[in-house]
Amino acid sequence: MSSEQAIRAQNLSKCYTLFDKPADRLKQMLWRGRRKYYREFWALRDINLAVGHGEVLGIVGRNGAGKSTLLQLICGTLAPTAGAVRVNGRVAALLELGAGFNPEFSGRENVYLAAAVLGLTPAEIDARFDAIVDFSGIRDFIDQPVKTYSSGMYVRLAFSISTSVAPDILVIDEALSVGDGQFARKSFERIMSLRDRGATILFCSHSMYQVEALCNRALWLEGGSIRAQGEPAEVIREYNVFLDRAAGAEAAPGAACAPPPAVAADRHARITAVDVRVDGVAGAVAQSGTSCLSVRVDFAAQPGERLAVAVALLAPDGRWIASSSTQNDGLPLAADARGAGHATLEYRPLLLLRGVYCVHVWLLDEQGLFAHEQVAEAARITVEQSGLEQGLIAHPHRWELESP
Repeated sequence: MSSEQAIRAQNLSKCYTLFDKPADRLKQMLWRGRRKYYREFWALRDINLAVGHGEVLGIVGRNGAGKSTLLQLICGTLAPTAGAVRVNGRVAALLELGAGFNPEFSGRENVYLAAAVLGLTPAEIDARFDAIVDFSGIRDFIDQPVKTYSSGMYVRLAFSISTSVAPDILVIDEALSVGDGQFARKSFERIMSLRDRGATILFCSHSMYQVEALCNRALWLEGGSIRAQGEPAEVIREYNVFLDRAAGAEAAPGAACAPPPAVAADRHARITAVDVRVDGVAGAVAQSGTSCLSVRVDFAAQPGERLAVAVALLAPDGRWIASSSTQNDGLPLAADARGAGHATLEYRPLLLLRGVYCVHVWLLDEQGLFAHEQVAEAARITVEQSGLEQGLIAHPHRWELESP
């Protein structure tokens, strides 16, 4: 394996045997393979992948596409059916946080147990113990059995251990934010610091925005095979086209807007009000090409804290039509001396064609990556039009005609 590669998978495959009823397992054992009482399900088939040191790889795909199976094979928690995967460096995985904890042991004992499994010596664990506990924020309970912990305390401690070992390779499976809002911010910042220090990161997420913002390469899995890989923007474009086609085939008339995943609110930075108006009137019907849609977002934060606001327009079937953020437009927001602030976005004129659209709002950190709070479907707007144009947007255009 090249020293330039942190991970290399060659023809990596994973097959599961599925039995229709429990008795078939016994029959299969008695017949010793002379007859077949099971069905094969290939979660992954012939995956060839190389990830360099310091690379941040985003993995996207629908549920059941094989993303988690691939990560577990890389981490060594699953054995491949065929092919091989080799890893060069210490791996810390954020898969099922705390899965290796002994519920009868205290938090202190589980710190030493879990850190030892991750490759730390007793002396290294001693040196990092206080930092692990302080980051988790559960020092008052560290000598209590973890079976008495709340789920939030459980994941706090597990996350603190997993990211304290200075891993060469960090594997994240839909666990970018854990615990409550304040701890979620801390966990996000720690992951970013590992990235900045040159750790190799595999980031599996349904958030296309975060994949494009954080990763320098993306991989799309579909049906256990690699559908596309390369520049994140290009892979995500192809993936979104695929999702739009799938949504169009499955959408039913009158479907409700599908909100993005909920985000736990930080107790400091929060949205206090959202006011959506059409031509200055709440609840009015918009006219395509002439109306002005305004979205005012009031927020509260620590005085001087820099934030960003994002607004997205979604179709009823959940497709993203447009989005805007102060961070992307180079406009950092700061709260006043009282910790209050606001931002107003205008679409003037509104170019949406006939239909019903959902307005979603986020309060983000200054970099536009971490969400303090989300208001899913802050409002619905109805757009009417006078012409017969079809589609979602009335794109500005002009005709040039030549006389015969």
